[in-house]
Amino acid sequence: MKIELYTAATPNGYKVSIALEELGLKYEVKKIELSKGIQKEPWFLKLNPNGRIPVLKHGKEVIFDSGAILYFLAKKYNKLMPASETGRMKVMQWLMFQMSGIGPMQGQANVFYRYLDEKIPKAISRYQNECRRLYEVLDSQLNGRKWICDDYSIADIANWCWVRVYYWAGINIDGLKNLKKWMHSMEKRPACIRGSDIPKRDTSKKLVSSAKKIIQT
Repeated sequence: MKIELYTAATPNGYKVSIALEELGLKYEVKKIELSKGIQKEPWFLKLNPNGRIPVLKHGKEVIFDSGAILYFLAKKYNKLMPASETGRMKVMQWLMFQMSGIGPMQGQANVFYRYLDEKIPKAISRYQNECRRLYEVLDSQLNGRKWICDDYSIADIANWCWVRVYYWAGINIDGLKNLKKWMHSMEKRPACIRGSDIPKRDTSKKLVSSAKKIIQT
């Protein structure tokens, strides 16, 4: 089975490479240069009409959107998600928590805090405070648990890929002891170590420069 991952060094991209590493699958990485607008080219839009990474080619299947890809892989290989319907529902809740909450809010915090030349204090505090609130929700869920849904799952992968770079958006995590403990557990997993370096992240200076080009297009 040939597997190709069209991706970039972003939290959403790393979600899929980590999942593939956790599953022990062989795959070919197709790095997409976002700052060059490759994701908007006609050939890529045939893979994902929304012009975003990641995209996974799994044999004849083509799946776009990181959350959909995580679900596809977990269901396909019967790993990273419980077998019971109730267990799967819980994992999906926390996957959607990241997809609809932490991801969009932290993405905007990145833009206003890190990438825009014009600093708008109200916008920065708005998104940073909302991220902090969401982190507190996650911290509460992790009270007495090693993983978000008891057993390690795609919910942990999805949330960690964003939370691990809290500093880039200027988010304060002081006092969130459960969150920090969970982050430390994630950081020690071999698949997380490998997957969060596929593809390799640019230098901070190049990352900021590239992001500025992307948000202007």
